[in-house]
Amino acid sequence: MAKKKSFPLRIDPELYKVIERWAQDEFRSVNGHIEFLLKEAAKREGRVGKKKEQ
Repeated sequence: MAKKKSFPLRIDPELYKVIERWAQDEFRSVNGHIEFLLKEAAKREGRVGKKKEQ
């Protein structure tokens, strides 16, 4: 498994509550769900799978 990058994330407390409940519904951690949502958005926008820009 590739090493993951850690970084601080500032997020609105109300949005955090929404994501926390959503993550529980999907049996994921909040961190795992945020990563899932970001990956899905990147796929939807066609940004995943492109060659790395130089």
